[in-house]
Amino acid sequence: MADSGPAGGAALAAPAPGPGGGGPGPRVYFQSPPGAAGEGPGSADDDGPVRRQGKVTVKYDRKELRKRLNLEEWILEQLTRLYDCQEEEIPELEIDVDELLDMESDDTRAARVKELLVDCYKPTEAFISGLLDKIRGMQKLSTPQKK
Repeated sequence: MADSGPAGGAALAAPAPGPGGGGPGPRVYFQSPPGAAGEGPGSADDDGPVRRQGKVTVKYDRKELRKRLNLEEWILEQLTRLYDCQEEEIPELEIDVDELLDMESDDTRAARVKELLVDCYKPTEAFISGLLDKIRGMQKLSTPQKK
């Protein structure tokens, strides 16, 4: 019995265009080997090969991941200085870099960060401008780039 490849017949398929096709990206369909189609519960009515859908893991550029990690470490360091406390004592707040990257301008980004730091008693302008400088040119990591 010949094997049809390493993943048991995995084939990469582009997402189907059209309404409702706004999924996260390419998908992998696993086809049953010839002769095994139609075996299993609930598949007797299917015409054609049986397909199970699985998502492809998106691989990010290591440089981007490193930049993001460095940025997060810098943010933690700055917040410990701003709030004059240890890392564990920083108030619960979330600076979402991807959310900032989605915003139209530096003014809206600065306003959002200022809003997050509303309970900080120290001046935050230097932190905000440093953060905006550091995220300039970064890519979002939460969703794969569409081309």
